[in-house]
Amino acid sequence: MHRADASPTAWIHFFDPLPAAVRDAVLAVLHRSGLRTMPMPADAQDYGLMVLCAVDERILDALRQASRRAVVLVLVVAPCRLSGAEAWSLLRAGAADVMRWVPLPDDAAQVCARLTRLRTVQALIDSPRVRDVLVGDSPAWRALVRQVVEVAVFSQGPVLITGESGTGKELIARLIHDLDHRDDKGAMVIVDCTTITPELSGSEFFGHERGAFTGAMNPREGAFALAHRGTLFLDEIGELPPPLQAQLLRVVQEGKYKRVGSNAWQHTEFRLVSATHRDLDAGVADGTFRADLYYRIAGSICRTPRLAERKEDVLALAAHFQAGFEGDEGGDGFDEPVCQYLRARDYPGNVRELRRVVSWLCHRHAGGGPITIGDVPEDERPETAEPSRDALQGCFERAARDAIDLGLGLKEIGQTATDCAIRLAIEREQGNLHRAAQRLGVTDRALQLRRAQQRPLH
Repeated sequence: MHRADASPTAWIHFFDPLPAAVRDAVLAVLHRSGLRTMPMPADAQDYGLMVLCAVDERILDALRQASRRAVVLVLVVAPCRLSGAEAWSLLRAGAADVMRWVPLPDDAAQVCARLTRLRTVQALIDSPRVRDVLVGDSPAWRALVRQVVEVAVFSQGPVLITGESGTGKELIARLIHDLDHRDDKGAMVIVDCTTITPELSGSEFFGHERGAFTGAMNPREGAFALAHRGTLFLDEIGELPPPLQAQLLRVVQEGKYKRVGSNAWQHTEFRLVSATHRDLDAGVADGTFRADLYYRIAGSICRTPRLAERKEDVLALAAHFQAGFEGDEGGDGFDEPVCQYLRARDYPGNVRELRRVVSWLCHRHAGGGPITIGDVPEDERPETAEPSRDALQGCFERAARDAIDLGLGLKEIGQTATDCAIRLAIEREQGNLHRAAQRLGVTDRALQLRRAQQRPLH
């Protein structure tokens, strides 16, 4: 287990308007609990605290910038009356957590514990052990990786991984097993539920004794025995027929089973990790999946995003796959038109399909250097250099549907889209307003005016 650091260190930033007396009181509480603080540096990294008494767009912008490089805990002090919408907006802007200090507590033990936990999780996220497996830096992917690390390290409960095929569910299951810190950890056993047949299910899961059935010449250990003190990964658990669901539920509940052909009870203890591309909630509703089993396997639920939800990661993933090719065959990087092609392409098969595309490009390439557009197969080449109207519509359709479902009008949808585009462009250009204006196709002055017109959050 991870031992808490009794004296964590963090930078701290106070937002106006906070009276000097309130600042001194906050610092006194923090220092009394052994937390060492320093002013927020210009290139804030590591771990920090932001203390505020109001929420507005200026604060959200600062939080977005800081949270790109640092893990930020927000403390809200009087006289702020933080609404639920404002609290969620702080999380969406990048806060790792939001804590209300109204009134000020006697000590900061809770803050120290949160910072220690955040530091432990972030250290693992930044380690090659994780970054070399779960590649990507998009917000959706970062949120998933953080959840996976927390579940793996600070829990022994069952995990259900949901998501479309090709989104990395098995990689996540393997990482959960790898990060498991049990001293006596056993092996990881994988069972593909799509290949399980009723005739062989007993032997596959429970094992069998010699002579238990025709052809059972020798005894065999099943998945429950092999996974003892380790991890049992049931891939595509949504494909299990109801009789097998009932058998699995009994073992998960009781930790006991009998080999086929035996009357002796065997004990098993394993961490259960399951994955499915199916909607198990719908399966429970229509009776094809047992509700009691669902609640047993879904102690924590990790949803893998589609590649369309993390397009920012396409080039990083492509480079990761390319690095797997040795010598000149795989090339070294991608020419800019190829980067544009990879970013604009649709990937119905998600990351698995991107890997196939990169493999295809690398096998066509010769002579070292970056992969160029001549390596793109003829039937894959775009008909026009500009993104199609259909492609653009596909990008915006989901966001527009969510906005309409939330009851937003056309004017508010347009304003929100503009505000979002400005924020993302500034983030992409790391705060450089001139380059952000160029990216958006407006003048510096126009960008400044539009930023000034952005409505503060109430």
